[in-house]
Amino acid sequence: MIERKDILSMEYLKKAEFTGAHQGMRYRLEGVSAEEGKRLRATVWPEPFNFFKTPAEEKESAEFSFDEDGVVDAVAWMNDRLFEEKDRWEDTDRRWESYQ
Repeated sequence: MIERKDILSMEYLKKAEFTGAHQGMRYRLEGVSAEEGKRLRATVWPEPFNFFKTPAEEKESAEFSFDEDGVVDAVAWMNDRLFEEKDRWEDTDRRWESYQ
């Protein structure tokens, strides 16, 4: 289970993306511009590849408020993905065969 303490501070997120991995699921948190102001986008995808090498159709994203509550909501959403799509995160070692 991903916990809030696993994610760096809001000060870090204001300046850079944060990436991590847990039980076969990779994730990325980043600030994005929106009409209503800055938002926090959380993206998840299966291992083993990084964000840029993974095809867009394998990524799933959601946006949250760009504040502490948004980070907590993003962590909850990522944990939901982790448990609701458990089969998606298993057998990630086999994906190395598709590397080009």
